[in-house]
Amino acid sequence: MLIIAEVVDDYLQHLKVERNLSANTLDAYGNDLRQLLDHLASVEVETSDRVTPPVLLGFLRVLSRRGLAARSQARRWVAVRGLFRWLRVEQLIEVDPTQGIALPKAGAPLPELLSRDEIDRLIAAPGVDTPLGLRDTALLEFMYASGCRVSEVCDLELGSLHLDQGLAVLTGKGDKQRMVPLGDCALVATLAWLEVGRPVLCARARGSARRAQHVFLNNRGTRLSRQGLFYRLRQHALSAGITRPVSPHKLRHSFATHLIEGGADLRAVQTLLGHADISTTQVYTHLSQRHVRHVYDIHHPRA
Repeated sequence: MLIIAEVVDDYLQHLKVERNLSANTLDAYGNDLRQLLDHLASVEVETSDRVTPPVLLGFLRVLSRRGLAARSQARRWVAVRGLFRWLRVEQLIEVDPTQGIALPKAGAPLPELLSRDEIDRLIAAPGVDTPLGLRDTALLEFMYASGCRVSEVCDLELGSLHLDQGLAVLTGKGDKQRMVPLGDCALVATLAWLEVGRPVLCARARGSARRAQHVFLNNRGTRLSRQGLFYRLRQHALSAGITRPVSPHKLRHSFATHLIEGGADLRAVQTLLGHADISTTQVYTHLSQRHVRHVYDIHHPRA
């Protein structure tokens, strides 16, 4: 008989140490499992032997009554199911109460992306007349050229750049590394930032921070944060006349879709994005098919 609140802490520690999940993913799992704990407390269930399928179905009904989308419900269920599967594997419980309970699958929405014209306007928005302009131009060029995640570009260090070979090494989820090529535009912008802009910002840092190895720095000469990157991206999008929401992930989607539209092999795109499963990458083929249909409708004389 286990106290559920205690085993949740143990499970999150397992995810951190043995699964090496990122801080953001751990926070998401923690929030989802705390919602389960709140529900269990409301029905006076404290120990593992009292967590039964009907109790868990009650939790799902609560999520549904809150108006939570099927996709959001499924994400919470993944966390709950993971907890009890782990307890069963560790032989801490005899029966997994999540067995036989399945959520209806939510259709994966097609990711939004920027057109090629919008990408060009966005990258041109920062200008190259100031150190911050050089940084943001290089940042946008790098993100669109590599399809990197926001954490990958913020954590990128000088030693991971091999500009003489036109390559960069990205460290993704689970500390898995992959090598990505950089196009000429990204190389030129990155070199200009490293040679002209970065030394100016680096000089503003104090003490040991001046020896920072991160490629992209903030106005104080230290590592650029996710929040700082989001803010600058939104500002440049508005300057470029893009009024709908723009995020680093939208640049990643645009990178992948434009490659597929250009005839890139799906396996190659999977490798460039760092997807463990090709099914994650296949969504971009749907986007590409939509693009082909659009071109057909415009250009075919009898469309």
